[in-house]
Amino acid sequence: MAAALAAATVGEYETALSIWEPLARTGNARAQNNIGACFIDGLGVDKDLDLARRWLELSAESGDPVGRRNLATLHFKGEGVTQDYGRAAALYLAAAEDGDGPAQDMLSWMLLEGDVIPTDPVEARRWALAAADQGIASSMTRLGMIAHNALGMERDAVEAARWWRKGAEAGDADGQAMLGAACHMGAGVARDRVAAFAWLLRARAGKSALADRFFDAVRATLTPEEESAAQRRAAIPLGELP
Repeated sequence: MAAALAAATVGEYETALSIWEPLARTGNARAQNNIGACFIDGLGVDKDLDLARRWLELSAESGDPVGRRNLATLHFKGEGVTQDYGRAAALYLAAAEDGDGPAQDMLSWMLLEGDVIPTDPVEARRWALAAADQGIASSMTRLGMIAHNALGMERDAVEAARWWRKGAEAGDADGQAMLGAACHMGAGVARDRVAAFAWLLRARAGKSALADRFFDAVRATLTPEEESAAQRRAAIPLGELP
C-alpha cells in the first residue's frame, strides 16, 4: 500500500492501480476505495461511475470510512446512482463515527443547512468540533458561524472570532472573510482596519463569495498607506504570520 500511495502521489496511477487491484480482489477495503476513487476521476483508467460505485460499495461494506465517505458523495451528487440524500447522510454518519474528518465536516454542514436532512445545530456543532480537531479548516469556520448566529448555543462574538481566526490561519477563504469583517467591526477582536483588509484580500484571492460583502466598505476606510500595508501583510505566507 505504501508503494502504491507513493506512485499515486507523483501521478503514476497505472502503477498504483497495478498494486491496488490484487489487494482489492482479496478484500483490502482501502485498496477497493482507491480503485473506486480512480474510476470517479479517470485517474489511470477511463472515468466510469458505475465501476466506481461497485468498488466503493465493496469498500463501504468492508467498513472502510473513506470508502463510505466517497460512496456517500456519489449518492449526494447523484453520480452513477440515483440521488439519495438519506443514503448519503447514513454513509457520512457511519464514516464520521469511524473518525473520518471530511465526513464529519460534511455531516456537520448537512445538519446545519437543513436542506437535505432535518436541522440539528447541536449535532452540527458536535461534528464540526470533531472535524476541527482533525484540522478541517471549513469546520473551524463553521464553528465561528454557529457562535456568531447563536445556533444551539448563546451568541458569543469572541468565540466566533476565535474560530474564524483558526479557520483563516488554516487557509479557509470564508474564515478569512469573516475574520476580516470581525476585525473591521471590532466584533470579538480589537478593531484593526489594516488586518481586516489583509484578511479580505486573502479571502478574495481564495474565491470566497463572503469577501465581496465587506471588501469595498473596508477598503473605503483606508488611507493609501494603510491599503499598501494590508497588501504587504496579505502577501505573507500563512505559516509565517507573526
